Amino acid sequence: MKKIAFFDAKPYDRTWFDQLNQHYHIKYYEHKLTPDTISLAHGCEAVIPFVNDTLDRTVIDGLCQEGIKMIALRCAGYNNVDRDAARGRIPVVRVPGYSPYAVAEFTMGLLLTLNRKIHKAYFRTRDFNFSLNGLVGFDLHGRTVGVIGTGKIGQIFIRICQGFGMHVLAYDPYPVQDASFPYVSLEELLAKSDIISLHCPLTEQTRHLINRDTIAQMKDGVYLLNTSRGMLVESESLLDALKNGKIAGAGLDVYEEETEFFFEDRSDTVQRDTLLSLLVSMPNVVLTSHQAFLTNEALHNIAQVTLDNLDAYFKDGTVLNAVQ
Repeated sequence: MKKIAFFDAKPYDRTWFDQLNQHYHIKYYEHKLTPDTISLAHGCEAVIPFVNDTLDRTVIDGLCQEGIKMIALRCAGYNNVDRDAARGRIPVVRVPGYSPYAVAEFTMGLLLTLNRKIHKAYFRTRDFNFSLNGLVGFDLHGRTVGVIGTGKIGQIFIRICQGFGMHVLAYDPYPVQDASFPYVSLEELLAKSDIISLHCPLTEQTRHLINRDTIAQMKDGVYLLNTSRGMLVESESLLDALKNGKIAGAGLDVYEEETEFFFEDRSDTVQRDTLLSLLVSMPNVVLTSHQAFLTNEALHNIAQVTLDNLDAYFKDGTVLNAVQ
């Protein structure tokens, strides 16, 4: 059986990979893939990294030297991959869509929690405090939500919002044909939306899409949701806007410097990221640890597509779901 090195492994990863795997000896490592851990892939024919593993030129060079034949990402995003370094040397594949419903539903969960102060109420009642002071929210019905990015996740989130009776404005440089929602310019979306939700990939064009200038174009008291990529939002500008009330609340499942923190227990860490600590401490922020994808259905699909990608390549060299 071909050996595969699986990096940044968690118990919930193994469940479906172990059940569905028939052709490989998978070596699970809790360590992330970095220049220092390349040697763990010695004797393997492929690696299965995740979203926060390092896949820069140094790592790709090292994997090639180890004889690794394929990088099989078990995620949709690939902004951590140096595609120039990999091109023509080692195929890189991904899981383009594992469960758009999981992410879209979680995004609405963040909005409901943030708006109706569900997280605060939960902790109050555990202390037998049943006061309603400070828990006032607003009806989502009739509000305008601006959705930036209308891929599968964005479209599902739009349908959820429409089910709540919300007005939708959408922006995407590549609009969907015959859409059931209106497209507007980014400037109009920022100016008219009560809630803004990000569902776009991280590219050179979208990096820090939400910054001091774009925040200034938003309504006062807007709510911001991000379940896509942390670097879409410039954290310092977000923090300032939360402090001065320009942004009334933020629901975040990602953070631009999350690599060293997310997916790990850092509760005993003394030296912490200052910006992240400030965001977590804000009463108008709900921040989760990149868990929007984490449903049983999504984990099954991630394992199945990853194994299918490996099967196709090792059968006859077919490269499915290649990173372009």
